[in-house]
Amino acid sequence: MERIVKQVVGIDVAQKELVVCLGRMYDDWTPELHANKTFANTANGFAALILWVKKLTEESSPVRYVMEATGVYHESLAYFLEGKGFEVSIVLPNKISNYFRTLEVKTITDKTASEGIARFGLERKLDRWKRPAEIFRRLKQKTRERDQLVGERTLVKNQMHAEQTEAYPSKESIARMKTRIKLLNKQVMEIKEELSALVKQDEAVKGSIALISSIPGVGVLTAVTVLAETNGFELIRNKRQLTSYAGLDVKEKLSGTSVKGKPRISKKGNRHLRKAMYMPALSVIRCEGRFKTLFVRLVSRHGIKMKAAVAVQRKLLEMIYTVYKTNTAFDKDYLKDELIALSTQR
Repeated sequence: MERIVKQVVGIDVAQKELVVCLGRMYDDWTPELHANKTFANTANGFAALILWVKKLTEESSPVRYVMEATGVYHESLAYFLEGKGFEVSIVLPNKISNYFRTLEVKTITDKTASEGIARFGLERKLDRWKRPAEIFRRLKQKTRERDQLVGERTLVKNQMHAEQTEAYPSKESIARMKTRIKLLNKQVMEIKEELSALVKQDEAVKGSIALISSIPGVGVLTAVTVLAETNGFELIRNKRQLTSYAGLDVKEKLSGTSVKGKPRISKKGNRHLRKAMYMPALSVIRCEGRFKTLFVRLVSRHGIKMKAAVAVQRKLLEMIYTVYKTNTAFDKDYLKDELIALSTQR
């Protein structure tokens, strides 16, 4: 009788539901997908999932729960399972997307997605997920709240400007908007102070942020945001993965040997990371000689400013990754070598 050597629970996580597929691998390396079910993405749904999996799996072989890193929707489930002692693996979306291209799946649905994740978990040796350090979770919560408040403040300012240019502006409306802006300014400042206090509590993170901030154009807030959104680069193994996770890889529509339409960034990754790198890239393009030269050189080659600006964003993000992983301060000679290499790429 064939022996089961591996069991995987593939989970396609959405905001309100978990679409699940059970898979197992036999000792002759034959994979089998043998059960599917949907659960609510709630605490009750998590408990029901565990009971269902227990009924349909063998105790002789460990069970691993595999899911994509889907924004914030997967986090509650991952924390719940890890807290119960289960093996959990969280995979970057680009890895799953690339794997799906190797399968003969004509239409991707929630069900086929969960089956693909289960099959991926059976075929690959995956790292066991560990919950991120508490400081990264808290930093992420506060940087995202700040980002939301800044966006709201910009919206109110634009509304006030529109009201002020009316033929008969409402003084009462303008007064209320000014009060809201004052409150938002106060809240943004409070978060800034809370972020500073959090960083000071952790010497390792404080040191990493100091090193990252030595990169041209990269300030403390950018450094904090990048570390928070990547959980200290917990799931990132190389620069290519980081670029894809941030959604800073440029996509072009090709037909034969010609390019159809304008190149666009994929935007499939973490939008908070992309947003964090936007202003630093503009800053170095305007004020840092070597980056400015690089930008001009790339634009002169393909005539697309957006593509050149994204290349600068990508390079800055990769530099942050390198500085953090090597725990060394930024080196200007490294910048020179990297920019020369980048300028020779398409």
